[in-house]
Parts: sequence; structure tokens; C-alpha cells
Amino acid sequence: MTQFTEQLPVQSEVAPDMVVAERVMKQFGSNTVLKNISLTVKRGEVMCLVGPSGSGKSTFLRLINHLEKLNAGRLLVDGEFVGYRERDGKLYEQKPRDAAVQRREIGMVFQRFNLFPHMTALENIIEAPIRVKNQPRKEAIARAKVLLERVGLAEKAKAYPGHLSGGQQQRVAIARALAMDPKLMLFDEPTSALDPELVGEVLDVMKALAKSGMTMIVVTHEMGFAREVADSLVFMDGGVVVETGDPREVLANPQHERTQAFLSKVL
Repeated sequence: MTQFTEQLPVQSEVAPDMVVAERVMKQFGSNTVLKNISLTVKRGEVMCLVGPSGSGKSTFLRLINHLEKLNAGRLLVDGEFVGYRERDGKLYEQKPRDAAVQRREIGMVFQRFNLFPHMTALENIIEAPIRVKNQPRKEAIARAKVLLERVGLAEKAKAYPGHLSGGQQQRVAIARALAMDPKLMLFDEPTSALDPELVGEVLDVMKALAKSGMTMIVVTHEMGFAREVADSLVFMDGGVVVETGDPREVLANPQHERTQAFLSKVL
């Protein structure tokens, strides 16, 4: 298994929870996708979101880093609103540039790898640190090489995405997100686009990352990963949280009949 030997710094006991969602609502036209979602993710916690397609899991992730806009409720990351400022009890949307500054501290890995096809693996990883954080190129390259080694792809630094397998591309995408030194990682079904034999290599990287202490929210259908790695499991359906708890307990003995029906089909 890939090892992340670098431990994240120990946080103060008084530091806020990493993610706090309070009665979050999201609509697309007349369709209410999220209905009063309230969740808390502690520092260093790995939370898995599971549920049928269309239940609002991916939308919730996109709200966290302001790729979608809230319709109602409050959503804080590390004690701060992302993309908003609060004044007199009301939220006002920030300028896109200000939101982008906050977003760079939140890593996100998508279903599709979204790598730049005209850039090598190493070039994909150094692009954002150089352009967004003004990191010196030499420093960015050194960091990228370390990250490629950690995801098991040290020998692929000069390879283009078209010459990499899906699993390898997704591992580069994870390294690219980590290059920004995020305090929170969001994974939106990172293995769903992969051939079955390639899923394990991506999950191994994610397991190592979780062991290093990274706070992670993972939308996934990989119940084995949730059982082994997650600290909490949230089952969503129809835009609401149906059931939440310890992954091993929820998977072994779901209390809600909707959770039971879903798990009977995927386990």
C-alpha cells in the first residue's frame, strides 16, 4: 500500500470542526436537491457519503467549495464561509476571485480525472502551485516528484495522460490536489469511472492519505473502503440524510428501511 509518512500537524483542541453544515438547502429550478442537510466533519475525520444516484451527495460536495451556490442554510469550512461573507446575520456572495483564494485550500478529486491532456503528469501537478500560489518552479517540481512517488507513479513524471491507465490518471489527479497543501480533501466517486481491476490502486492511495490524518469527505459506492477506512458513514436519499453512524454498525445493522433496501442491493 502507498504510504504517506508525512503526518499532518496536530491541531489545537479549540480549533473549529473542519466542516459544519446547518440546514443546507439547494434547488435547481423547481427541483429541491438538498433539504435541510446538517452535518459536522471533525478534523482528521474520514466521512463517506453513500446513497443512490440523484440523492444529492455530489451536490453537497460542490457546495462545500462553492462550485454551487447555497439557497439556504450555513456551510462553514474551518470556521469560515467559503464564497460568502456574513453581515448582520445575512450571507453575501463574495467576488469570484476571493472565493477562489479560499477554494485553493480545499482539494477536490472528480469522477473524471480532468487532467490537462497536453501536459505531462508532472506538469499537471505543478501548474496550480506555480500559477495560483506563485510557488517557485524548482520548489513545485521537487514537491511534485515527492507526491508522484507517494502515489506510486515516480516513473511516470514525463508521461502524458493519454499514455496512462485510468487508475494512474486518477492517482495523478490526487497528487495534483495535494500539491496545493489542502486542509480538506473532497472525493466525488473517484473510482466510478475505472475498470474494476484499477479500483484498488486508487483506494490504496486514499487509505494512506486517511492514515496521514487528512480530513476527507468521500462520495463512494465502495462499501469495503467505507467499512475499513471511514470514521462515519452518511446514507442520503432524496436530498435528505436518512441515516448516519459508525460505518461498521450502519453496514451491518442499518436501522432505516430505506438504508436496508439500498444496502441489500450493493453489499
